[in-house]
Amino acid sequence: MLAIKGGKIYTVTGDVIEGGVILIEDGKIKAVGKDVQIPEGAEVVDATGKVVTPGLIDSHSHLAVFGEPSVWANADGNETSDPITAHIRGIDSLNPQDPAIPDVVSAGVTTVYTGPGSANLVGGTGFAMKLRGRTAEEMVIPGTEAMKMALGENPKRVYGEGQRRAPKTRMGNAAVLREALVKAQNYIDKVERAKAKADKGENSNPPDRDLKLEALAKVLKREWKARIHAHRADDIMTAIRIAEEFNLDYIIEHCTEGYKIADILAEKKVRATIGPLLMARGKMEIIDTSLANPGILAKAGVKVAIQCDTSSNTKWLGLHAGLAVKEGMCPVEALKAITINAAEIIGLEDRLGSIEVGKDADVVVWSEHPFCTMAIAEKVFIDGKLVSERVPPNRGCSH
Repeated sequence: MLAIKGGKIYTVTGDVIEGGVILIEDGKIKAVGKDVQIPEGAEVVDATGKVVTPGLIDSHSHLAVFGEPSVWANADGNETSDPITAHIRGIDSLNPQDPAIPDVVSAGVTTVYTGPGSANLVGGTGFAMKLRGRTAEEMVIPGTEAMKMALGENPKRVYGEGQRRAPKTRMGNAAVLREALVKAQNYIDKVERAKAKADKGENSNPPDRDLKLEALAKVLKREWKARIHAHRADDIMTAIRIAEEFNLDYIIEHCTEGYKIADILAEKKVRATIGPLLMARGKMEIIDTSLANPGILAKAGVKVAIQCDTSSNTKWLGLHAGLAVKEGMCPVEALKAITINAAEIIGLEDRLGSIEVGKDADVVVWSEHPFCTMAIAEKVFIDGKLVSERVPPNRGCSH
């Protein structure tokens, strides 16, 4: 048994506990509170004067799929052979030995949702993973798969400009995506009709298996979420329009101009992963990026998670949340945006995102609050096991 005692515990879903105790057994949180008794023989971590939080969660990353260093040999995140690649599985590009992983873990991030990029209208499945283990099978959390989709500049640049084929416009983006979803609807109908005939003992003549359409069928049946990349407000509304047409369970990724339509997004109960907040204006569709975006959306009632989008830059997740606070976001909501809200968006709120009895013991002991630029994740535990340990540097000065 492990006991973390004496720290200022941010449970996220409950009260902040000054000088509290967390008991961990068999990878789970067994007890948490001010007056929890530490059993004799337990291993004790003294967190007096420290801050303790759940492990941080990045709900939209490309960690270990877009490998580092960022060279052609590691460019495994976008299969740009076709704008519809629903059959692609991000797990098949996952590199557990990616050198970015230890950087991210040492910054207090214990879980990420990662997967394909946004070159395609349908880019394939991503997944959530714990940042420990030597193989994809050890890291990936089963049942967290979701389908990457993208609107806006990227697909029309890659295909319209780069390959001189559809889609070349935002109209083309929407049309090609709708066409793929209708094909998947027709495929479902054929499979179901064949099954009904087979059940009656009739000649069923089922369609040949189609991996793309099988994958899209899971989205149409709401077995998988559609995670739709959209920056500009009009692209966000197109994503919502298509999602509503096909009754998709969807998340808006980036949602860069969400603050312009915050009331609409709140009314529609949209969930959004916001970021990266330190984007340079490298594309027209992000020229109106704002650090105030997550705070505006959260205040409007939108379920918000903050994300870093990239690979090793995921290590700045806590600082991105701090920047959102700087620009008006409630600190409580900002912490939720990188813990429990992120867990809810990836479907793991029953296991992750807060310090509660029964949840996975993913816990971080910080030198200071993780929003602070000087914060060091001194001890990082995943499933109750110490996976990273750092000693704060000596900040002494002779002046």
